[in-house]
This record gives sequence, structure tokens and C-alpha cells, in this order.
Amino acid sequence: MTENDLMPLSQQFAYLVILALPIACVSWTVTHEEVFREPREWCKGQSERCRSLPSRKFFYLFTCEYCFSHYTAAFFLLITGFHMLYEGWRGYLIAWFALVWVANIYMSFFNRLRLDIKHENVAIAVDQNKVADDAQPKQAS
Repeated sequence: MTENDLMPLSQQFAYLVILALPIACVSWTVTHEEVFREPREWCKGQSERCRSLPSRKFFYLFTCEYCFSHYTAAFFLLITGFHMLYEGWRGYLIAWFALVWVANIYMSFFNRLRLDIKHENVAIAVDQNKVADDAQPKQAS
């Protein structure tokens, strides 16, 4: 296959945008969500206690969404064969870094959305407490 046989750039871009979604989902879930809390805490401890540098770095990758997204993207490239701009190893390398970048943008947006929702919930709770305090009858001193 030559470079002229590649799928159109618009289709490559669509694959990039769509394929980054499950990469972001898996990376975020493993590194942040409650379902993986215990293994993540164990890995965090190992990353702080292991004697060898490679061992510490290996366990750290399960606690960092950016680090873990590289491995998740590599896995998805392996199972999909997706490449960008070029055939062969150059196309896989470009696709790998592009997928990591887009997946991390998705995770940043998701994190910001969660912070906004948490902020709104706190503001609502404060307002409800204020209304409840104002509704209670004042005691004479």
C-alpha cells in the first residue's frame, strides 16, 4: 500500500476523534474512578516503596491518566491497526501521539465538567442551608 492508498484525511480525523473516546474512558476509569481505587492505591504505594526505578515507574503509570493513556492508546492501535498520514511505523507513531493528545483533551474537559458540577452542588447546599437558617424563627434574647 502506498501513501496514495491511505484513507482520506477527513476519515483519518474522524477515526482519531472517535478512537480517542474509549482511550480516554479507559484511562480515566482506571486512574480515577472508585471501581479501581484499591488496586490504584496499592500501585501508588508500590510506586513510592519499590527500590528499583523501573518498578516505581511501572506502578506509577496506573495512577496517572496521562501516563496510562499512552499504554491504552498503544493497545488500541494494536487491535485496530489505525495509522495517520503515512503507512508503516511512521503512521502508527503519529497516530499514537495524536490519540494520546486528543484523549487527554477529552479527560481535561471531563475533569473540568466534574469540577463545575461539584461547585454547583456545593453552592446549592450553601444556599439551602442559608434558606433553612433564615426560615427558623428568631429566639428573643
